Amino acid sequence: MSKDKRDPLNPFTGKKHYDKVNDDVFLAECYQVYSQEVSKYQLLDQTTVGQQVLNVSNNLIRTIEDYLKRIGRYDYVEGYYDWEVHLVNSEIVNACCYPGGKIIIYSGILQLIQNEDEFAFVLGHEIAHALLDHSRTQASVQETKQSVSKLSWIFTYILDMLGYGGAGNMARAAINVANTGSQFFLTQPWGRDHELEADKLGITISYLAGYNVDIVPDFWKKFSAHNGNEFDFFSSHPSDSKRIKVLQDSLNEIKSGKDIYSGPLLPETPKVQE
Repeated sequence: MSKDKRDPLNPFTGKKHYDKVNDDVFLAECYQVYSQEVSKYQLLDQTTVGQQVLNVSNNLIRTIEDYLKRIGRYDYVEGYYDWEVHLVNSEIVNACCYPGGKIIIYSGILQLIQNEDEFAFVLGHEIAHALLDHSRTQASVQETKQSVSKLSWIFTYILDMLGYGGAGNMARAAINVANTGSQFFLTQPWGRDHELEADKLGITISYLAGYNVDIVPDFWKKFSAHNGNEFDFFSSHPSDSKRIKVLQDSLNEIKSGKDIYSGPLLPETPKVQE
């Protein structure tokens, strides 16, 4: 099903997400990259732990589908998400869910996970990124940034042709500064917000799927105790006291008995209460 046939409001946030990419091209490219990545490694799907990964993933996916049916938004995943799960033999300490529902778990992460409850949160977090269209949003930001930059450069050369070379040079310098600044003031903060959103949705999905989410804050403390430069997972998934606080706040909200079916689960990006 085409993205355009879905309600534009994300059922988990209740908002329209920033989207400037061609959906067919975007998903085709994502699926190609996923297939190429999986083909590099020996598959461990038929091992005991591989079957455990598959079972947890399928349980989370069924839970998501049941939740969306209950709130009348099954259109969001029906005929669109093409779920696929693989455990691959690799020393890489990572797990990810590509846009469209393509999941890959690198066996190196197993050294940090002891049971299905911990597995459920890690997988729920990664699946949440796909459900919240985070990759699509980041790709849209990058595409817009490149388009604006290209138009700006064209304008500077028009200044040159009109005899305002000094102005053109100054404008080009400003564009370079703006491009560098956008990485720190736009793209990176957006990424940090995405991690907090995936944490909250991930822990909620795990809870609805019947897993013990009480262990999540302590698990993440243990998980994040490893050197971020040593393990790939932490290079793109920063963990700090604020993130753990958001996990604890999310857990408290779940335990409070709040009706999670009466409105979007993530109407706002989770923030730390000082």
